[in-house]
Amino acid sequence: MEQTPTMEWMTIEQDRRISTVVKAEGTHLRNFIRKRVADEADAEDILQEVFYEFVQTYRLMKPIEQAGAWLFRVARNRIIDRFRKRSHDPLKSEQALDEDGERFSLDDFLPSADAGPEAIYARTLLIDALEDAVEELPEEQRAVFIAHEIEGRSFKEMAAETGTNINTLLARKRYAVQYLRSRLQSIYDEFTSL
Repeated sequence: MEQTPTMEWMTIEQDRRISTVVKAEGTHLRNFIRKRVADEADAEDILQEVFYEFVQTYRLMKPIEQAGAWLFRVARNRIIDRFRKRSHDPLKSEQALDEDGERFSLDDFLPSADAGPEAIYARTLLIDALEDAVEELPEEQRAVFIAHEIEGRSFKEMAAETGTNINTLLARKRYAVQYLRSRLQSIYDEFTSL
């Protein structure tokens, strides 16, 4: 009989801690997601997925020492996963080609999230390095890269919006990808050689 009050107290304490983290990080996390996801419904879905995963992890008594950082890392991974699923359909948008005629995309840089803990760790490090490298790009290249790879927008759509020639947009993305490849190659090589 003593276990029931103890279990109830533990559940109440867990609920209190979860609620505190959600209140403290909710607005910042929502803004983080909305900056990266154009569709409000998709952004809300991702936010709910992140909070659901947080609650599930917390309920399983897995320690989350830095809850805020954990939430943002999971949110970033969910955003990338969602756009990766959308960008896999070659009929949805034109694809940029490199000098060898091969399609290039964000997937070229990232290990699969399904390949185990080492791949997840490598993927997280590469995503952090990629974010830094993308910030270093000239504004026009950065805008095209983010619009196509992260937001999943087509070159035709961007051309209509900006009045910029599709070939110019393709070239900007190509230069961005070339820079990102050279900037991230040593990190990528380090993890693929393991």
